[in-house]
Amino acid sequence: MKVLTWSELDDAQRVEALRRGTAAAGPEVTAGVARILEEVRERGDAALVDLTRRLDGAELTDLRVPVADRDAAVAGLDPELRAAIVEAAGRIRTFHEAGMQQGYAVETAPGVVCQRVVRPIRRVGLYVPAGSAPLPSTALMLGVPAQLAGCPEVVLCTPPRPDGTADPAVLAAAAECGIDQVVVVGGAQAVAAMAYGTASVPRCDKIFGPGNAWVTEAKRQVSTAEGGPGIDMPAGPSEVLVIADAGADPEFVAADLLSQAEHGPDSQVVLLTDSPELASAVADQVAEQVESLPRADIARKALASSRLVVTADLDEAVEVSNDYAPEHLILALRDAADWVGRIDRAGSVFLGDHTPETLGDYCSGTNHVLPTAGAARFTGGVNVAAFQIAMTVQQATPQGLATVGPCAVTLSEAEALHAHQRAVTRRLARLGTEAAT
Repeated sequence: MKVLTWSELDDAQRVEALRRGTAAAGPEVTAGVARILEEVRERGDAALVDLTRRLDGAELTDLRVPVADRDAAVAGLDPELRAAIVEAAGRIRTFHEAGMQQGYAVETAPGVVCQRVVRPIRRVGLYVPAGSAPLPSTALMLGVPAQLAGCPEVVLCTPPRPDGTADPAVLAAAAECGIDQVVVVGGAQAVAAMAYGTASVPRCDKIFGPGNAWVTEAKRQVSTAEGGPGIDMPAGPSEVLVIADAGADPEFVAADLLSQAEHGPDSQVVLLTDSPELASAVADQVAEQVESLPRADIARKALASSRLVVTADLDEAVEVSNDYAPEHLILALRDAADWVGRIDRAGSVFLGDHTPETLGDYCSGTNHVLPTAGAARFTGGVNVAAFQIAMTVQQATPQGLATVGPCAVTLSEAEALHAHQRAVTRRLARLGTEAAT
């Protein structure tokens, strides 16, 4: 990894230095995704089978996983892995339960009561990646909040293994979250199936989950179509930014960078530090550690669009980070907690030398489905509220209408919306007549 000095870069070079590696693939991915979506829309299950054979190399005879097969896979799982899934689910549940939104009612004027009521989304689709590595942790991150929200119907799609079956650990995570509908289909075609519906995949009201550039683009396209589903956010490819001071451990920092680089060739990792010596030491550690990784080839491709950047000071590093808006932000600082107040754009923040991003990926309790590609500028990660709809309800008594109605009359007159106005004035007139008698 090349070390860059921020002060030596002009504006264009700074933009290029932090350019996400997926940006150049946009037109190709956009067109390819559109073709897949149209194929699934027109041919349904048949398209899913054909696309799976062509893209995943797996032959499918049944898209849906029978509950009995799911339970058999769970029973055969390594007991230690099964226990870890249950343990992680418990902490994720504890964290998300504490932040659940509540309904409320307030009298905004005498005789006028306004309420906010919370309802679960009727049918949600969860995408759990399993391309180069199965991700049972994602099934937990999506399944637990959906379960807490009380969604009546949950559909989980995950890519098949070469033999056409779903990964047993993913099935165990689905079972832990009470999910009975599991479909072995992945990629953009899975998003299409959940968006449009097929014989095997019910049409979903909202689609959740991370994925590569193709999955992310598929979510974007279906969500912008007329009558399309909602989506959680742009959630992929993965990225991490580390802000480190001179006291940080180069070994730990390099390990954190590589933990995200191994996700996929389009992942991006960035180090910002005020110490040239640390940047150089991290570069050496990355080069050394990557050699022993089973997924070294994937990590090396990701490192090609990743950066080690030396800033004038930590204040500048924070400014750069806030502009970048990373999915994951690690503060490898001696006084890490003191800097949190300065951070206003990040999906999830990890403090100090002993909080690797890996904990958030699996089992600390926070969610790992987070905004990528700069979306942390305007949204946060998945939580229970993402699986719910908040409706408002209001009721006015005659006294309430008499109190607030004149305000509505004045405002509707200013907007020249006289039908709006008369819906109030006719009632006020009736009230006046009734009062007189």
